[in-house]
Amino acid sequence: MSQDLQKMADAIRFLSADAIEKAKSGHPGMPLGMADVAAVLFSKIIKVNPADPRWFARDRFVLSAGHGSMLLYSLFYLLGYNDISLEDLKNFRQLNAKTAGHPEYGHLGGIDMTTGPLGQGISTAVGMALAERICTAKYDEPLCGHYTYVIAGDGCLMEGVSEEAVALAGHLGLNKLIVLWDNNNITIDGKVSVASSTDQLSRFAANGWNTLDIDGHNHEEIEAALLKARNSDKPTLISCRTQIGFGAPAKCGTPKCHGSPLGAEELAAMRKNLQWDYAPFEIPADILDAWRQAGQRSIAAYNSWQQLAAAAGPEFTAFINTMLPSGWNADLKALLENQLKEKTPLATRKASQLCLEAIVPNIPEIVGGSADLAAANYTTVAAMKPIQKNAYNGNQIFYGIREHAMGAVMNGLALHGGIIPFGGTFLVFSDYMRPAMRLAALMGIRVIYVLTHDSIGVGEDGPTHQPIEHLASFRAMPNILTFRPCDIVETAEAWEIALTREHTPSLLALSRQNLPLLRVSAAENLTARGAYVISDVSNGKPRQATLLATGSEVSLAVEAQKQLREKGIEVAVVSMPCTELFDEQSPAYQEQVLGAAPRIAVEAASKFGWEKYVGLNGDIIGMDGFGASAPAAELYKYFGITVEEIVDSVKNCIK
Repeated sequence: MSQDLQKMADAIRFLSADAIEKAKSGHPGMPLGMADVAAVLFSKIIKVNPADPRWFARDRFVLSAGHGSMLLYSLFYLLGYNDISLEDLKNFRQLNAKTAGHPEYGHLGGIDMTTGPLGQGISTAVGMALAERICTAKYDEPLCGHYTYVIAGDGCLMEGVSEEAVALAGHLGLNKLIVLWDNNNITIDGKVSVASSTDQLSRFAANGWNTLDIDGHNHEEIEAALLKARNSDKPTLISCRTQIGFGAPAKCGTPKCHGSPLGAEELAAMRKNLQWDYAPFEIPADILDAWRQAGQRSIAAYNSWQQLAAAAGPEFTAFINTMLPSGWNADLKALLENQLKEKTPLATRKASQLCLEAIVPNIPEIVGGSADLAAANYTTVAAMKPIQKNAYNGNQIFYGIREHAMGAVMNGLALHGGIIPFGGTFLVFSDYMRPAMRLAALMGIRVIYVLTHDSIGVGEDGPTHQPIEHLASFRAMPNILTFRPCDIVETAEAWEIALTREHTPSLLALSRQNLPLLRVSAAENLTARGAYVISDVSNGKPRQATLLATGSEVSLAVEAQKQLREKGIEVAVVSMPCTELFDEQSPAYQEQVLGAAPRIAVEAASKFGWEKYVGLNGDIIGMDGFGASAPAAELYKYFGITVEEIVDSVKNCIK
């Protein structure tokens, strides 16, 4: 074992332990246990440039075991990343610090994704590895080629999402994905064996992975395994047998060092045990110099890549920056002009497919897929070509019945760059994707979810397939746009917004049943306002009530408006396809749209959240419980989401 590497690994250990001790909070066990693996990987193998952390051809690194974040922060400082200082390490887990409790994308240039929810890191890394294969197929290895490395713990492998992602990675032959498993046999509750008997090496092998088993504290074995993995024709799992809390004499190998600081006494004993005769946060000049030299290992490769990228021209630059091509929406506008003439009723899921027919051929970066529901989501169009093992030059992913993995993989595709991902399933099954969707919102990345069968309009499939609370729950989630369009014009406008909002994920909740065309013009993207008056009161007459509706219920509100007008009652109909965008509008615009008269909201979903818009004097027509199995028309009548109910509600509100 190299003495230099041992000292470099110990530098990781003590920076991590000192920062956690100062914060009086953190997880020292993993950084101490995986320091040897990290030292070999980052000083001898990985391709990064601390001066340009977002270099497109860099190797990606995902700390799936995000609770061990101090391992990552210590590495960044030691390697010489210019956006982190010793002070940042000393501020670990403090308010507004770059060094948050778990790595947060955007806080530091070297963080390739936000991690912490176990299983999401390894699963998102599958998306990064797939993105590398797709981009390399479009251009070539020197321009886009890289490896994706992951450090994962037992928790990451136990979480169910990892099984879906691991299976997909093996199926697609993502041979440049290398997972380093911190196999320390310890979880918070004790030894892994109290909860799991899984033979992980056999599990991964059964899923088409190459597997290796090494001593995670033996530098020669670590390096040999990494080099072997890089030459494999399969993704690789390296079981790194480690001791959690390595070096801490009383707490190593136990859960006691997992989620709590070592304590002053144990940290002092660790210094003595590892012969580290330096003050907290002190790194000897020779060790720091060795690390800084390691940080410069890839400079020649970086300079060579810069020349290749310049020669590839502005098209390649636009591609890696995921920039929409000029005129990408021309065919979309032409589609709407034609639809406004034909006025054909369409399910908004079918409207979305027509939009994709106009979008996909014009955006090279777009990559779509579905969790085995493409025939129902209408997420396949003529310009899509399947992505398969050893045939990555396509733009359609067959995810299989794997919504959990699809959500995470799409995050990886978006984070990688060069790809704008969309994926489809039923709205009710977004529950499977929710952890990944929340991470997409937290990271601020462009991921698009095509979520069909959006209400009790699903019909005979019954309450298991009828989303009730889902719209309200996503509207409660920060930084995600929830669209429920009423016709093809709003659907196209939602697609336009979703594609142009680079730092916000979007979901399109789309109907199974046909809906009439309600818009008479597409000259302005009114969906961008979140809500607008789609059908106003008669000229010069005062507004007696306002009907607020989304999706399939907008047409019900328009029909109710006609019947009320026949009774001498004037109401305005407001389509509200995106409450989040409406909330961004000025108070004056919001008042203009909502009006001062009583308001009645109509949506075939949970009533929760509409109180914000209807106030104390309004009414909400929606769902108080789950749905039922019956034809859609009968369900709307049974649950009281009808034109007649809207008319009666207006009458009651204006008494």
